[in-house]
Amino acid sequence: MVVHTLTGERLLSLYRTMLLIRRCEEQLVKSHQRGLIHGACHTYIGQEAIAAGICAHLRTDDAVFSTHRGHGHALAKGVSAEQLIAELYGRATGCSRGRGGSMHLFAPEVGMMGTSGIVGPCILQAAGAGYSFKLRKNEGVAVAFFGDGAVNNGAFHEGLNLASIWKLPVLFVCENNEYATEVPFRYSAGNPTVASRAANYGMTGVELDGNHAMAIYAAAEQAVQRARRGGGPTLLECRTYRTRPHAEGMGDFSYRTREEVEAWKSRCPIAQLRTEILRESLVGESELAALEARIEAEVEAAHRAAESAPWPDPASAATHIFAEPVRSVAKPPSSEGQREITYMQATLEALSHEMARNPTIFVLGEGIGQRGGNFRSTAGLYELYGPERLCDTPICERGFVGLGTGSAMTGTRPVIDFMFADFVLDSVGEIVNQIAKMQYMSDGRLKMPILLRGCIGIGHSAATHHSGNYYPLYAHFPGLRVVVPSTPYDAKGLLHHALRCDDPVVFLEHRELLSLKGPVPEGDYEIPFGKASVVRKGKDITVVALALMVQKALKACEVLAAEGVTVELIDPRTVAPLDVDTIAESVRKTGRLLIVDEAFAPFGFGAEIAAQMADRGFDDLDAPIRRLNGLHTPTPYSPTLENAVVPNVDAIVRAIRELLAE
Repeated sequence: MVVHTLTGERLLSLYRTMLLIRRCEEQLVKSHQRGLIHGACHTYIGQEAIAAGICAHLRTDDAVFSTHRGHGHALAKGVSAEQLIAELYGRATGCSRGRGGSMHLFAPEVGMMGTSGIVGPCILQAAGAGYSFKLRKNEGVAVAFFGDGAVNNGAFHEGLNLASIWKLPVLFVCENNEYATEVPFRYSAGNPTVASRAANYGMTGVELDGNHAMAIYAAAEQAVQRARRGGGPTLLECRTYRTRPHAEGMGDFSYRTREEVEAWKSRCPIAQLRTEILRESLVGESELAALEARIEAEVEAAHRAAESAPWPDPASAATHIFAEPVRSVAKPPSSEGQREITYMQATLEALSHEMARNPTIFVLGEGIGQRGGNFRSTAGLYELYGPERLCDTPICERGFVGLGTGSAMTGTRPVIDFMFADFVLDSVGEIVNQIAKMQYMSDGRLKMPILLRGCIGIGHSAATHHSGNYYPLYAHFPGLRVVVPSTPYDAKGLLHHALRCDDPVVFLEHRELLSLKGPVPEGDYEIPFGKASVVRKGKDITVVALALMVQKALKACEVLAAEGVTVELIDPRTVAPLDVDTIAESVRKTGRLLIVDEAFAPFGFGAEIAAQMADRGFDDLDAPIRRLNGLHTPTPYSPTLENAVVPNVDAIVRAIRELLAE
């Protein structure tokens, strides 16, 4: 028997939480069999002591991040039985308004910050919440619940390492139920214990009987106190077992035996706690029976209410992809007659101004602290704001992007400086599956004010891992703003806007433009997304270009002007949203369209514009739409090869002449 100091009231509260989880899960098993659940259903039966014991120490504003088996965590954190059951029934009253089902449970009102169908992101997001709490100095604690399968994932290493080096107030709770889907932990892990790995990260690790509620409660109490005092993170390994299949409807005995499952059922955490309560004579059998009857009635009422709840309105299927409402923006000042500075100086002005204005902004990246960034993107800011707001990171792009996600969810505004766009590809899963979808999956209750910035573009013989143009990739996904400025004026105004909006922004800066000088107003101003710039007016042909290609197209315009050809040059400035109206208006006037893009042609930016113009401007066209792109090849190193894969001024002039001749 474990010696404990829990009061009778606390023991009964633990018992009630555990029993509520169990009865809800048993109801959901029946509901799945009846067809009331329309997708997967991952139950938490057998693991109830962990959620109850951990969450008993959390405040409402503490943050919980979970994985696909998260029903118990949601209930223990304060989601009602009706909200949980309605979510699995796909109803409008569900905790995610019917958008999530079993694997995507959101209730930020009670600090349930979401569960994920992807293994590992919750670890990074909890670290991000811990960073928010540290920056805001509010003594908050973040908890990540995850299974044994996650500890063999890179997110585990990156998340624990970041939490350790920055002493973040985080509990990492591994619910080791012996199987990752159907793969046994004893097979998949070279180190058979999870808790022992804590030493590798310089943090406390504790191995616990995951079916013993009082032991978990006691260990969690110490870990939460340590976190609130600034003592850093803790790794708790709770050895437990799920006694239902991985998901309802799946086979269960091809990878484990009935005897093994029955042996674990005999160690039921709820039965153990019930026995302890009776042994200590905290209440009698009749009082426990009455409590159990009340929970039965509560779950039955929740089921009935959920089954009769309305379905979500189909008209809402595409709402809350972006933050609402859109904030109005004053017209930006003219660039005429302004002092001239470089592109990078312009963005530094914007970032510096916004950091002074908004204390929740902080920057993460490699070398962005005292060094000031690889491209001087943060020069001088470390001296103003210190290491918490200008935070150098290890080389772990997935880690600090995922951490930034959790920070944005919990009240701060991270700026992720990833240096080269090629590097951040290691974190595409965090960007596409988490950042882009968070506002939608939470039905607009969570905002995602995160800025991801870095260099794109071919030049300087940087070769294939430092030269990528990836804006078509990110623009494809709903939920992301994709910004690609071509001038210092645009870069400053767009960065100001990016740091004031509540949407995730991928801000891509062409390396060959960073030293470009141009007129820039001294004060702050915003350029809204989705408003193209008519760089040069003309009547003979419309040219749409982006980033460095705008500057090359301008030179081509000068060559052609000497021949009496006037080109209307349009810079969309943002790829998502794309200002199709301005392009269509120009094509209506000129009748011809050439799209110049350094990125690959197949499935790209130019293809989207061409399709849009063919749809809405077909009758205005006097010739076929043409595209001029970089070659569809990885970027080579040698200067002669590099020059051969990028459109140059002569190629643009030639393409315009050919299109005018058609």
